[in-house]
Amino acid sequence: MSRLRRQSSANITNTAETKDLNLIKSKTGNVYESIAIVAKRANQINISLKEELHSKLEEFASHTDSLEEIHENKEQIEISKAYERMPNAALLATQEFLEDKIYYRKNEDDLFS
Repeated sequence: MSRLRRQSSANITNTAETKDLNLIKSKTGNVYESIAIVAKRANQINISLKEELHSKLEEFASHTDSLEEIHENKEQIEISKAYERMPNAALLATQEFLEDKIYYRKNEDDLFS
């Protein structure tokens, strides 16, 4: 099981919940900067989960498809359903941000432009 799947199965719900905006803002001092950090991390999570899913589904891929193989590939369906049940990448990224598990730094050039 990958690190992302273990992390996603640990106490993170699959439903969106309201978060305290002041808590999110307090991490960086700017709510928009905090949201940008969460968005970038969510994109990273989404890309890695997508690559992981495709690599797992590739194991079952057949280059000579017959009707029986198309209708009876239950392993692919189960893997896809497992990934669909996982929390959204934005929810995972927000949780990581609130738990200070994301490393970020400010670019000094952006401060003086």
